Amino acid sequence: MIYIGRWQRLTVLVILFMGFLFALPNLLPERTRAAMPAWLPSSTVNLGLDLQGGSYLLLEVDMPGVIKERLETLRGDIRAALRKERITYTGLDEARDSVTLHITDLSQLDAARKALHDIASPPGTFLGLGSAEYDLNDDGQGNFGFRISPAYLRQMQAQIVSQSIEVVRRRIDALGTREPTIQQQGDDRILVQVPGLKNPEELKRVLSTTAKMSFRLVDVGGNVEDALKGRIPPDDELLYEQNKANQPTAPYLVQRRVMVSGDRLEHASSGFDPRTGEPVVNFAFDTRGAREFGDVTKANVGRPFAIVLDNKVISAPVIREPILGGQGQISGNFTLETANDLSVLLNAGALPAALAVIEERTVGAELGADSVQAGKLAAIGGLLAVVVFMVATYGLFGFFATLALSVNMALLFALLTGLQATLTLPGIAGMVLTMGMAVDANVLIYERIREEMHSGKTVMASIDAGFRRATATIIDTNMTHVLAASILYAVGSGPVRGFAVTLGLGVITSFFTAVMVTRLIVVTWLRRTRPKALVL
Repeated sequence: MIYIGRWQRLTVLVILFMGFLFALPNLLPERTRAAMPAWLPSSTVNLGLDLQGGSYLLLEVDMPGVIKERLETLRGDIRAALRKERITYTGLDEARDSVTLHITDLSQLDAARKALHDIASPPGTFLGLGSAEYDLNDDGQGNFGFRISPAYLRQMQAQIVSQSIEVVRRRIDALGTREPTIQQQGDDRILVQVPGLKNPEELKRVLSTTAKMSFRLVDVGGNVEDALKGRIPPDDELLYEQNKANQPTAPYLVQRRVMVSGDRLEHASSGFDPRTGEPVVNFAFDTRGAREFGDVTKANVGRPFAIVLDNKVISAPVIREPILGGQGQISGNFTLETANDLSVLLNAGALPAALAVIEERTVGAELGADSVQAGKLAAIGGLLAVVVFMVATYGLFGFFATLALSVNMALLFALLTGLQATLTLPGIAGMVLTMGMAVDANVLIYERIREEMHSGKTVMASIDAGFRRATATIIDTNMTHVLAASILYAVGSGPVRGFAVTLGLGVITSFFTAVMVTRLIVVTWLRRTRPKALVL
């Protein structure tokens, strides 16, 4: 006897009620959703870039710049190590991807070899595998060459791209945008899609700034005029202050040594100077940064202190007194917008490498609306075709299947809404495919019922056997669909993932509606009508 227990029936009804409750806001206008009580679900399915328009950027990590920076750091490490051991050398030159030098006193060759080997393979090297960071070439005649090892370069690139994605995500979240798509493409590229953002210039401005901030002392003993002629001391760097038009103005001879790093900043916010009314950026250090900042300002009262952002001097105020509270203010040629942008960048953190925009697209809202309309027509057309086929083939039971199909679509929207998944045009294609797969299970059940009836069983026994014996086959077919969707989601990206999400969720809801909802409908009908014969 086909039977559904009380708790099973109650569970199905609760799931259906919750599904309809979460799916309902998708049918309501925004004004109605805003007026709903706070305890009611009011979220809707997020529409992707292709459905509501927005900005698309393909970014490339500046790995040559990263390599150049690492080699510059390597030169500083070599210079410091050899100076500490009092080893004389010449020609500490940097090529495209290597650093070379010559030890002039061959009697110091063993000491130099040890010092340079420690730099190439420092204790606790990357990944903990003992692999060298640099390949060290030694010809035995005092000539040494450093080159970044391929293994370290691959690990460094993967780490930089991963860190860049996280920083990009934090910066975009600070803009107040909703459901951006940020993912790696290839070895050194990042795809950014921000639905609903109509101004890509704002996005490019925020993402193109590396935001590497540092606090360094100005070399008051150096000669700026000589530096402008190319005679820059080895421990200094010539940097420029920028005006509001982003043009270089005053030059500064700044020490290369970073006194306090920008990664010690705990919080930054835009505001106004109470004395002048000009836009400023207020900042606060963490505990370690506050201690370092206090020590530096205490030891250098009366000296100018350069605040450097991406090799540009924002301002270089003179330290009037020790700043011990760990809080300060950055003033300069700010507008309210640029002050707010800088605070956003500082709160999100610095990019480990510069990002270049190599592809840019803006999808208009009109194109998105056309895509939504086309998707609606495709979904409605597919639904009508399925309804006509099922009713024509199975009569009343076909109507039961289409009723369960409608429930299936509602549950699918409820899941997409509850998970805050992003619906794209390929996702709509996945929903249309789900309709066909949803009635697939009903076809298996109904055909099994037909076979049982042809063998001479009663109506009740045939229906019971049809649902019970077809379930195993339905599980097998749905498992293959789930596996296919999982593979698509794992190896795919962008539109492929959108298709995989709706396909995978659709398989779950279609199995539930075919096995449980259709069964509940049929059992309710049987109890009310108690038919003696079945036309199927």
